[in-house]
Amino acid sequence: MGSKDMDLIDEDGKRLDGREYDELRPISIEAGVLKRADGSAFINWGKNKIMAAVYGPREMHPRHAQDPSKAVVQARYNMAAFSVPDRKRPGPDRRSVEIGKILSEALDEIIFVEQYPRSTIDVFIEVLEASAGTRCAGLTVASVALSDAGIPMSDMIASCAAGKIDGQVVLDLGKNEDNYGQADVPIGLVPRTDELTLLQMDGDLTEEEYEQAMELAMDACHDIYKKQKDALRERYSTDLEEQEFEEIPQEGIEEG
Repeated sequence: MGSKDMDLIDEDGKRLDGREYDELRPISIEAGVLKRADGSAFINWGKNKIMAAVYGPREMHPRHAQDPSKAVVQARYNMAAFSVPDRKRPGPDRRSVEIGKILSEALDEIIFVEQYPRSTIDVFIEVLEASAGTRCAGLTVASVALSDAGIPMSDMIASCAAGKIDGQVVLDLGKNEDNYGQADVPIGLVPRTDELTLLQMDGDLTEEEYEQAMELAMDACHDIYKKQKDALRERYSTDLEEQEFEEIPQEGIEEG
């Protein structure tokens, strides 16, 4: 977290973007956005714009990296050079590699990897525009892309963060709040069981503040989960409607 040199909550208790302490930034999710991927999804979360694509399960190369008992989940997180105001150097950096590893481990917890020995499931998470909270948005949209690919899973993961600004625990930190706030706690939640697959903390919280942050983030994850399911329903209801209007096959038409 950055050093504190600006007010992040006004005298009316509103945050810089007008949100209440327990309010998410606007979120929209679309599934099935890439035709050549086995599964894909796109998320708009505040000013974050993130694409996820899934390929596999497929044979893993090189073969010496294969696990004979299960599939290997490889999440590759990348921020595009143009995703931040100060142009980023292209290619993976230390932070991207670290986040990719964390997300791989989180997704491995929900995928039935034992069904696909010696295979790999590749998840590409591309941040096109970044404005705080990209790991949470990336994990959320990756779960939708995996569902779109038909990968067997116990459930999806919904992810969100809570933190502290101006001494107040708040939900879903924005860019300035992330830069100048006092703490940030991103989590990844399996909503069906309330199991955590991701939990990190940056900054300092009292025990009471930590419990409050966790409650805010977990409640928000359940709301995000509804948006994930709605995106998949929209995707497949649209596909069914299109199938209904397909032309009748020629061999099914009587000649006469």
